[in-house]
Amino acid sequence: MKPTQSLASPSRRRLLQTAGAAAMIGIPGISFAAPAVTLRSSISQAPNQYSALYLWHQYFDEELKKTVGDRVKVDLFPNGQLGKESDIVQQVRIGAVDMMASGSSIWATALPELSLLDMGFLFDDWDHVDHAIDAGVGEQFNRLLQARTGSSVIGWGNQYNARSVYTKKDKVVTKLAELKDVKLRVLPTPIFVETFKLLGAIPTPIPVNELYTAVQTGVVDGFEHDAGTILASKFNEVVSNCWLTNHLYSPSVTVIGKRGLGKVPKDLQPAFLKAADAATQRERAEAVKRGLGTVAELEKLGITYHPMDPTERKNVVRMMSEKLWPGVVKSYPATQPMMDIINKTRA
Repeated sequence: MKPTQSLASPSRRRLLQTAGAAAMIGIPGISFAAPAVTLRSSISQAPNQYSALYLWHQYFDEELKKTVGDRVKVDLFPNGQLGKESDIVQQVRIGAVDMMASGSSIWATALPELSLLDMGFLFDDWDHVDHAIDAGVGEQFNRLLQARTGSSVIGWGNQYNARSVYTKKDKVVTKLAELKDVKLRVLPTPIFVETFKLLGAIPTPIPVNELYTAVQTGVVDGFEHDAGTILASKFNEVVSNCWLTNHLYSPSVTVIGKRGLGKVPKDLQPAFLKAADAATQRERAEAVKRGLGTVAELEKLGITYHPMDPTERKNVVRMMSEKLWPGVVKSYPATQPMMDIINKTRA
């Protein structure tokens, strides 16, 4: 019986040297696959069919396989496993986390101009959002974000529904007067806070991964959010009423940090971005379809919906256009071109 050949033996060394040389000069039949790049991405939502952020990542994985095979992979960390959204923004900026998908509002902490998209009653519907984003709003915000943080938006998606007001059983809201002094969880951005001050509520910023307990223990009386997120996070277990305001059609954004994008080989970056764009288009179309079913699903689970009176909505839109929108644009002059596009694309 012959002894096993040592890694250090002359014949073994010659074999390795020959193989290495063959790979370098491209001899047919001998090849070595480039090592895969693995990126880490974070979302606050659960990985299920009710999460628009998870849906985007599902489509992105599929599109990446088409364009780059296994050379770039994305490991998704759902349920806020890597931390609060506001903290992940900083982690993406410094490169500790490569990517994150969230509502655009979260990135307003790094790019205050994004607060423009937080203004109440700004958009008519999801078509209005998508047309405005694709007509230049998205690209202008992306250039600002790159200049300010080095990060890039690679996807502008839709949530399943516009945001509305959800409250506990003992805090039923069906009209504006009933919202007065109701403690509502809102996102921690100045424009969100100001919107609900104008509506008469007591806005209370709380991280989304602490929201369930905050409602359950009475820290807040409810929150404003979209139906898909409510199903994804099971928030329907702690609220029972919805005033269907549709006050905010808030786009989602997928952002990759400068270091994260730098991990993707330059020759693969166009294909990487192409996959992200394809995922965005697919997610938008599917989100509209799924959004139609989420409200019905929540009704089955015990949520009672109270549509906003059209006349009251018209009055609120007028109030926002007079008391909120002009001040935001004045505070952030760079947003004037975006506001012009939003108004131009309004139906």
